[in-house]
Amino acid sequence: MTWVAADIGAQITKRRWEAEVNDNQQWKRYVEGNCISWLRSALEYGKETLQRKVCPTARMSDRSSHDGLTTLSCKVSGFYPRDITVTWLKNGESRQQEIYSEGILPNGDGTYQTWVTMEIDPKIKAHYSCHVEHESLLEPLSVSWEPNNSLIPIVAGVITAAVLIGVIIGVFFWKKQCPGKVAGLGAFPGLAGPCTPT
Repeated sequence: MTWVAADIGAQITKRRWEAEVNDNQQWKRYVEGNCISWLRSALEYGKETLQRKVCPTARMSDRSSHDGLTTLSCKVSGFYPRDITVTWLKNGESRQQEIYSEGILPNGDGTYQTWVTMEIDPKIKAHYSCHVEHESLLEPLSVSWEPNNSLIPIVAGVITAAVLIGVIIGVFFWKKQCPGKVAGLGAFPGLAGPCTPT
């Protein structure tokens, strides 16, 4: 039969409402009676939606920073109900104290999303994975981080450089065999050999 003031400014209203004993008795009857039966009806009508289970999907990404560290991100989305546990594992061991999370946010379709990040030193070789536990999953979902293969751009650069050097050497030897022929191949329409004019 009392009210709780949310802040100091509400103290006046609290005292006035508590003085209205008849109104308080009506509120008490409503909260203990009608409110509960209406809530039960609403829960029954919404049971199909409220009790559904939607499995999450997880996606991994990474981003290098100027200090040489790599930030790993695990985005988990499309799950319902809201409660979920997402952790990073390093070589199978939880790294809960090292992660950062923005919390759980709603999606426009009535499901939820969250993401967790962790900074690592890519020079330290370890196996990292994002571990997701949710009541819709028969077993936990685990997504492993695969570091970007930095050899691909190096190999492509080496091949490009080799081709370019080959072309330069070829042009050099061709000019050496054909002194004074600077104009290019188009100047020798019937060229039978490297230096033989028709």
